Amino acid sequence: MKKALVTGITGQDGVYLAEHLLSQGYDVFGMIRGQNNPRRATVEQAIPQAHIIDGDLLDQGSLIAAISKTQPDEVYNLGAISFVPLSFKQPELTGEVTGLGVTRMLEAIRIVNSKIRFYQASSSEMFGAAKTSPQNEATPFHPRSPYGVAKVYGYYITLNYREAYGIFACNGILFNHESPRRGLDFVTRKISRAAARIKLGLEKKLKLGNLEARRDWGFAGDYVRAMHLMLQQPQPDDYVIGTGESHTVRDFCNAAFRHLGLDWREHVVQDQEFTRPSEVDTLCGDSSKARRILGWEPSVRFPDLVRMMVEADLADLKHEMGPRAASRPSR
Repeated sequence: MKKALVTGITGQDGVYLAEHLLSQGYDVFGMIRGQNNPRRATVEQAIPQAHIIDGDLLDQGSLIAAISKTQPDEVYNLGAISFVPLSFKQPELTGEVTGLGVTRMLEAIRIVNSKIRFYQASSSEMFGAAKTSPQNEATPFHPRSPYGVAKVYGYYITLNYREAYGIFACNGILFNHESPRRGLDFVTRKISRAAARIKLGLEKKLKLGNLEARRDWGFAGDYVRAMHLMLQQPQPDDYVIGTGESHTVRDFCNAAFRHLGLDWREHVVQDQEFTRPSEVDTLCGDSSKARRILGWEPSVRFPDLVRMMVEADLADLKHEMGPRAASRPSR
């Protein structure tokens, strides 16, 4: 039985990846920072077959201990400060966790067992203000946030350990991927949740920043399959993963509210508080290399993704409200 160690298992991708690896017959270990991590119970309930161990991307010794204890065949480094607006407020911590944390994990692998295969969660935010679209593996990076800059460091240190030490290390340059498990701070989940709350009469308005930002949105459950496929290849390499379609935040609002019979223009308010100091206008991924070599294809398209998220939030809110939901007037 293969063993995999997953950092960031408390996040959206971590849970989907753990589920996928378990379905493939893996023994899965999830690394969690801190004894009183509030999301530990949620992870244990969602994926009870996974083994939870302590570790911290800020602490080299804990990573060496985690690798030594679990002896994994594969390590998936999904752990990061992944909310872009937060990276502007905490740039130094973002660099330590999202950037240098990659080095610490690679060092732990090099020290304990350099035969371990390593996956680094790189990001489309590395492209930032790219001059060409769609973006592929050859597109130059121009990050526009501390998060994007830290991810560029993580990308190149992964490449360096591959070339310097022969470690089977891959970068998955994933474009935006969403699901009902997406954190409530992220714009897609913020929209789907607000649309459901407005439908149920729980609120009236939704404040958003730049409505014209374009993103390539896919389903997180599809993208974790690509992560796994990268580590099953005969040679390590880097791959862009995306749908090849881009939509604006405005498009997402329109689709989400329309699904519930609402007009988004009556409820969405633009607020400068939610704009970034430096914006990324357009991201769109060319995943032809992954489709050709990995045989990977996305299975969920944009309209279905939006519906999935809205329906999940609507059901969740109705469950929370109980009998009140049936009598609550919608707006």
